[in-house]
Amino acid sequence: MMGAELSPDELAALHAHDKPSGDAPGVFDNVRSLGTSLRGLAHDHLRIIALETRLAGQSLVNMIAASVVLAVLLVSAWLMLVAIGVMLMVSGGIGIVFAMLMAIAVNLGIAYVLYQVIIETSRNLGFPATLRSLGGGDSNESPAGKGSP
Repeated sequence: MMGAELSPDELAALHAHDKPSGDAPGVFDNVRSLGTSLRGLAHDHLRIIALETRLAGQSLVNMIAASVVLAVLLVSAWLMLVAIGVMLMVSGGIGIVFAMLMAIAVNLGIAYVLYQVIIETSRNLGFPATLRSLGGGDSNESPAGKGSP
């Protein structure tokens, strides 16, 4: 086998993988291409975030404007209902002053109930369970309420 010589083509084929060819990209070219692709992907994601943020802002402004108009309409409808109630009481023989005082009392009663709902619901805004689980909960909590290690 010592005497068997390889032709130049066969030698070139054997050593083709040893030296990089001009057409095949090297490792650094692949890394550079990957970096460029990742940079483009990040740019696309940031562009989508920016567009969606702008859309969310416009939607919020539209919702606030619609809420203001809705509030005005609801208040005017409520005032009409109160006026009709007062007129019905007056036509039923109740004095106008007493009918107005009754309407005021009903409005204040409803307002108090809604105030209590707001106060009770606002306690959920402080993430109480999360604070308790992190150890920053109420000091009056019983030790049995905390998880054991």
